[in-house]
Amino acid sequence: MVPWKRTSGLVGSLATVDSATDEAKSRPRFHRAYSFGIVTGIFFIVSWVGQFVFQAIAVRNDAVEHGSEFTWSDFFPQFLSSTFENWQSEFLQLVWQAAGLMLFYFWGSSQSREGEERVESKIDALLEDRGIDPESLDRVVKDRAEGKRS
Repeated sequence: MVPWKRTSGLVGSLATVDSATDEAKSRPRFHRAYSFGIVTGIFFIVSWVGQFVFQAIAVRNDAVEHGSEFTWSDFFPQFLSSTFENWQSEFLQLVWQAAGLMLFYFWGSSQSREGEERVESKIDALLEDRGIDPESLDRVVKDRAEGKRS
């Protein structure tokens, strides 16, 4: 039953409510569904606050060593600069790892081929255990893909 379609009578509307209730029950709660993102966000905020505090202490100590006073106008440009420098470095690493792995996978590096061959051999072994010839099954699948009936 599609919830936005009009139904006639009490039975149709009850079916819509039941399916919506079942769908709501089957979905995990927010904190369970997004736990990885929540934990990552907490780590991010804690580390950024830590960077802020310790960099403020370091800038204050440098100012005292040089006989001047700590000023927020001196601190914030340094803090933002180091923040963006860290982010640039981390994002560059992440993008290279993701893009590099994707390229190597699609180019058919030895690691990606090895995985496919290993899975293929496991499937063949399972088929043989059940008394099915993997090569004849390959021909049937190929024929069906080409539109031929076996």
